[in-house]
Amino acid sequence: MRRLRFLTSRHRAASTNMVLGLLLAFNAGAVNAGGFLLLHMYTSHMTGFASQLADGLVLGNSKLLLNALGAVLAFLSGASVCAVLVNWARQHHLHSVFALPLLLEAALMFPFGLMGAVTLTWATPFAVPLTVLLLSFIMGLQNAVASKTSGGSIRTTHMTGNITDLGMEIGKLLYWNRKRAPGSAVRHDHTRMRRAAGLIGMFVLGGVMGALGFKYAGFVCVVPLAALLLALSVPPLLRDLRRSGLLPPRFTKSQQHG
Repeated sequence: MRRLRFLTSRHRAASTNMVLGLLLAFNAGAVNAGGFLLLHMYTSHMTGFASQLADGLVLGNSKLLLNALGAVLAFLSGASVCAVLVNWARQHHLHSVFALPLLLEAALMFPFGLMGAVTLTWATPFAVPLTVLLLSFIMGLQNAVASKTSGGSIRTTHMTGNITDLGMEIGKLLYWNRKRAPGSAVRHDHTRMRRAAGLIGMFVLGGVMGALGFKYAGFVCVVPLAALLLALSVPPLLRDLRRSGLLPPRFTKSQQHG
């Protein structure tokens, strides 16, 4: 639990940003793949929905237009809610600055995992079931968390930027520096390459696990993912509750034997 506390602590380090990013990329890959099996669309793919929005306008297809609009607005709302929670927590000097959005994400995923089949039948004004809006909101919320913790260098719900980064670093790695003029040699960024490759790998691994889970276990496979987010978010939240006096202070071993 102590190590988990540092992953969502307000004090950030490159190593904790990377570990948290990998875990969130796995989660996003699982949710995205499971969403495709259920809904035949990737709920974190805002590039596709933005294109679909344009297609709906040009073709005069109101269903296509509303479908895309709902997903985009839900993703946008998730990112906005994350910004509100993070900035509110910062102003109140909380330790759970980045834990609050993850706690909300877990709170949304638990009921989805337990009663997800019901949400598939709930109609919305956007010509898509509630599940699409819920998953898009969750993806927007999570992507904003990763971006906030890392200063914008880590994105976990879409891999376009990570694949681009990996491709550029591979190009620099393969570049033949024939001229050895001081300061002119092309060098690849090992840290950036490892980060991009790691995020892509965890997203794909999460996708495989999510697809298998939804195929053989159904909606309940979301519950372990929600439990992971809960485990990440609870330690700093408990610390804030103890500091506020809402929970009794935790006794150390020396206090217990004193």
